[in-house]
Amino acid sequence: MFKFANPEYLYLFIAMPLLVALYIYLNIRKRNDVKRLGVLATIKQMMPELSLKRSYLKFWLIFAALCTGIIMIARPQFGTKVENVEREGIELVIAIDVSNSMLARDVSPDRLSRAKQILSRLIDVRSSDKVALIVFAGEAYVQMPLTSDTQSAKLFLNTIDPSLVPVQGTVIAEAINLGVSSFSSDTDVDKAIVIITDAEDHEGNANEAAVRASEAGIMVNVIGIGSVEGSPLPESEVSNNYRTDNEGQVVVSRLNEEIAREIAQNGRGLYVQADNTNNAIRALETELNELETKKTTSLSYSEYDEKFPFFAWILLIILLVEFLIYDKKNPLFKNIRLFK
Repeated sequence: MFKFANPEYLYLFIAMPLLVALYIYLNIRKRNDVKRLGVLATIKQMMPELSLKRSYLKFWLIFAALCTGIIMIARPQFGTKVENVEREGIELVIAIDVSNSMLARDVSPDRLSRAKQILSRLIDVRSSDKVALIVFAGEAYVQMPLTSDTQSAKLFLNTIDPSLVPVQGTVIAEAINLGVSSFSSDTDVDKAIVIITDAEDHEGNANEAAVRASEAGIMVNVIGIGSVEGSPLPESEVSNNYRTDNEGQVVVSRLNEEIAREIAQNGRGLYVQADNTNNAIRALETELNELETKKTTSLSYSEYDEKFPFFAWILLIILLVEFLIYDKKNPLFKNIRLFK
């Protein structure tokens, strides 16, 4: 597949026909001026070193150089580029709560959107790690298996919404157990789980699961999303109406900070509450930096391979040839009649 990375520069080709028309006009005007001096054939004999063909060739070389330059700055890209990339990082499983309570808006714009922003930033700063994504509510699912392709992880992250897990609840224990099984069998690299949740409607034995993960050498960290005071729960992501209980009271969703902190303590990891700043990411980054990394080599795929250098070389050659061609015949090569 072929494309231009900066196609807006191709609009410069609109000026190319105008340039040709201007050149033709100036040559006609110059020829008419010369005719006023006398017969054209006689004037040519008076200037034997002058070569009009060289002048024409130099113009078309400049024209070709301009066209090549436009293509070059438009950055043509073609095919797929595969590279061996050496990374040094840990194995990181990110588990994100997608229960309906994550639609509460006590953080901006809402808990789930803010959670995705935080995790996107975390993936950026941990770009050398291998990453896996898990979504959970009343059940837990692997959204993306462990991979070193962090850009794909961000793409998967953007597709997450509550509809991915139709069963409601907050089964943090199942998310931890699934996270433990998502790691590789490599014992030379440290492993960590990052759970981002409001811990509301907590089900199962999350503390016991965190202890088992810790005993297996896996750090369990928890990012609490939301506020302890809570916020009314919208009916949907775009709705301004709020959910009500059986008695008609507005449902208020609150961050269960106590449970979230206990899970992190049992997992020998960090608990941090997320807000509208990057403090949570900085604190978690400091914690993860304490883990032992390992160098790995993996294949990295980029969708398009840059062809910019190819056109740059063509441009250089054209300009070099144009520079070496004189408007007049070169006495050193007067017996070579390329432009007869």
